[in-house]
Amino acid sequence: MEPKDTIFSSFEQIARQKRNKTAFVYIGTLFSYDKVLNMVERFAASLYALGVRKGHKMMLYLPNTPQWIIAWMALQRLGAVPIPIAPIYTAYDLRYMAGDSGADSIVCTDVNFGYVKQALETTGIKRIIPTNLADLLPTWKRFMGWAFDRVPRGKIEHSEIVFPFTELLKKGISPAPKADIAPNDMAEMLYTGGTTKNPKGVPISHALFLKSAVQQRKTGEPLIPWGEDIVIQGGPLFHILGQMVGLGPLCVSGDTIILLPRVNLDAMMDAIQRFHAKTLFGVPALYRMILEHDRLDFYDLRSLVYCFSGGDLLPEEVARRWETRFGIPIYQGYGATETCGGVSLSPVTEKNPPRTIGKVLPIKEIKIVDPDTLQPVPTGTPGELLVHSDPMVTAYWNKPEETKASFVTLDGKLWYRTGDVISQDENGYLYFVDRTVDVIKHKGYRVSASEVEAVLQEHPAVIGTCVVGVPDKKVGERIKAFVVLKEDVKGITGYELTRWCRERLAPYKVPQYIEFRDSLPKSKVGKLLRREMRTQERKKVQAE
Repeated sequence: MEPKDTIFSSFEQIARQKRNKTAFVYIGTLFSYDKVLNMVERFAASLYALGVRKGHKMMLYLPNTPQWIIAWMALQRLGAVPIPIAPIYTAYDLRYMAGDSGADSIVCTDVNFGYVKQALETTGIKRIIPTNLADLLPTWKRFMGWAFDRVPRGKIEHSEIVFPFTELLKKGISPAPKADIAPNDMAEMLYTGGTTKNPKGVPISHALFLKSAVQQRKTGEPLIPWGEDIVIQGGPLFHILGQMVGLGPLCVSGDTIILLPRVNLDAMMDAIQRFHAKTLFGVPALYRMILEHDRLDFYDLRSLVYCFSGGDLLPEEVARRWETRFGIPIYQGYGATETCGGVSLSPVTEKNPPRTIGKVLPIKEIKIVDPDTLQPVPTGTPGELLVHSDPMVTAYWNKPEETKASFVTLDGKLWYRTGDVISQDENGYLYFVDRTVDVIKHKGYRVSASEVEAVLQEHPAVIGTCVVGVPDKKVGERIKAFVVLKEDVKGITGYELTRWCRERLAPYKVPQYIEFRDSLPKSKVGKLLRREMRTQERKKVQAE
């Protein structure tokens, strides 16, 4: 069954054909496609009654929950634009992203309500829709969760701009009018890190999302027939890879998803065993954590057929241990938010060579070029990876300078400059070599070195900073900051600077190490030589 030309129409088609099939499982509770479609329609109707229309932007400030999917799909129904953001972001992040995107509404958990309130004064948010993680669970489960203090609860202040999620679900009786949505209209906007101080908004169209989701699902089809997969969601839905593996199947193939509000290894492995999950997605660190979990032998994970890793390079040692332990490989892929997920995936019909990030997908076209001249390099020679597709992301939201630096026209086509150094062998397999841009990969997240440096330099005692990634087998890279203090400053500690960062950055962006220096290396024109610092740290790790 081919998907329709917009996300909601494709989901609606699947939901009407698979009414009684389980769309997703959340904390042991099953939600059928028919039930989900009904809730989406009701929520969309209430949003429409509140004035939400096509093109309006709403932030989704939630972990992986039914509410996330219902809100996201309801916005697709209206032609509005969801802006998913990490639930660990602070008011500092909210202010920037709400202002940059122009979002006027937000769905959040009750525990994050305080951050939303702090950000209100300097944003255009005029609708707050709070919810609790257990709101859509049966009454007895909510009671048990609260009685045993297993469900976090936050305080909500009721006002004329606060509309509880559950109340909107109850009120949405009359269906909202059908919106006129075209395949090339913006379906959502995701924020990504990079070399700039602030995250950049990446607009993704309906056509690009669906085409990418179909290709991702087709890669595993030789192992698991279309519509018969049960996916354990090991990645966040606010991340493009989490969406392709865990959200795409709801929109294109009618599979079943197991939602986890947060990564808990025992809960994850219990769900795999209980619901016979066939697909597991996660960053390399997740696979290492499972292998090293002291209760691994208590669970039966033999139902797994397709294990997929993305977001960072999978260590060979982890890949070998996994295949030895479970008898199946971990297939790797490579992609970016700007490419709407996968550029390359490891074919499941071949024995893939070690360290490969797969072969280029049919919907993508690549060039491997010299980063300075943009001229193609010979086969086997490392170069910067450029990516083209039709359709594709063509610009960042309201960032003309960043767009100019990251998108280039060659041979009459627009290409996205990934900033990653890649090589390709004679058989078409791609291999990750290095990064040309100053992005740190920590636990699968892309962390902008410039963003962390900018926050540190806002401290009144700091005159200079340099932030780099230090190789780490467990998390990919750890974040290290080199700091130069003003001459007349005394008594400033690494602890104080770490606390400063925690108040202004998402937890995964906070430096794990801070080292004080008298000066930082710079070029003749005064440019910070971050690559030199990074090289020094890598040599230290290799020498240990």
